[in-house]
Amino acid sequence: MKDKLNHLYQRLKDLCKPIIEGAHRLKAKLGARVAANINKIHDSYWSLLPETRVRIRLTLICVSLLMFGIVIGLIVNVNRPVKFDNVAKTLTIENTGAMELKLPGMSLNPAIYVFSEAVKSEVPVELSMPGRLTFNAEKSKLLSARAPGRVEHIYAFDGAKVDVGSPIVELYSPEFLSAQQEYLLSSKTAKVLEANKTMSDLLGDAQITQQAAANRMRNLGASDGDIRNLDQTGRTQYNLVMRSPLEGVVVKRAVDPGAVVNAGDVLVTLANPKELWFLGNVYEQDIAKIKKGQTIVLRTEAYPGKTFTAKANYIAPTIDPDTRALVIRCDVNNPDGLLRSDMYALGKLQVGSSQAVVLPQSAIVRVREMRYVITKTGPDTFKRFAVKGYDLDGKQFAVTEGVEAGMQVLVDGAVLLNDRFAKQEE
Repeated sequence: MKDKLNHLYQRLKDLCKPIIEGAHRLKAKLGARVAANINKIHDSYWSLLPETRVRIRLTLICVSLLMFGIVIGLIVNVNRPVKFDNVAKTLTIENTGAMELKLPGMSLNPAIYVFSEAVKSEVPVELSMPGRLTFNAEKSKLLSARAPGRVEHIYAFDGAKVDVGSPIVELYSPEFLSAQQEYLLSSKTAKVLEANKTMSDLLGDAQITQQAAANRMRNLGASDGDIRNLDQTGRTQYNLVMRSPLEGVVVKRAVDPGAVVNAGDVLVTLANPKELWFLGNVYEQDIAKIKKGQTIVLRTEAYPGKTFTAKANYIAPTIDPDTRALVIRCDVNNPDGLLRSDMYALGKLQVGSSQAVVLPQSAIVRVREMRYVITKTGPDTFKRFAVKGYDLDGKQFAVTEGVEAGMQVLVDGAVLLNDRFAKQEE
């Protein structure tokens, strides 16, 4: 039996010998090929540009770090259990649209959610009038050319402050030159006739002609000083200096030096920025509350903490067919120059008083055109419902309907708690 086993082992060894030798040959051949490929890669790597070799090394480093991070992540368990709020919440919607939210077992942070007891008080009832400011047309002036000519010089550009008589534009005008010559001729004739007693009957006509020539110069824009200077010197001026008829600023300049103008062309617009008009809009249902002479308080977005007073001086006789509103005009004094023309303003007129609950603006939740407040009806129960009222001064809101005295109203954190109502509603 032993001999048989030895004989069988020897036969298996002879059969496996070619296989083993083939495996050794294949191993040697593969080793030589791998070595050749490695040498080829090595030669190819070092044949690259230094910048390219640096990029390859950086790429290998990044890949190594990434693989190292993946391995560390697999070894260390970073998945931590997430704690979900399993507190039961119930929302009830009433027929009136009010919502009641119950948060059993949950207490609100008093540092974030502040409740206050509603108290009714006397508040003014105000009529709101949106509108805009504009220059007082009675204190404004368009300085236009009285005759054809050419603009030689501009003394006051946009925004420049001017006084009565300040030079604005210097204009060359043949008509002005002709008017001066006519005045000088009539003036000399009047002086000759005045000295000659025998021709006194013609003196009156000569003086009338002289006065007509002076009026013609005034109509062209000359001042009385220009006429006196012409009378004293007897020399004509080639250019007409047009002066400011009021104290204010140059609002807009319509011409440039060297421009040719015709009679009637606007040269500059002058206005007094310290005297403005407020043009407010009053709707039909409030027309009976408006009267001339009433004091209106104005507020602007530019100065939210400041008020300006205005006096109603004009009420339009017709309603604008497009806006269905009545325009009311008010005089506004602007001594500090804070207000600007075309600035939007909101006018408010006190027309009475009423009882209301005054709340801070933070207590009002605005959803589209609706206004809501949130009250506390139990230890863990809250109610949101619509209210009616109006803004008092931008910081407070007067609730006229919806909130009763004694209710616990959420005055701080209303927006946050309203999000819970919205999520439950979904």
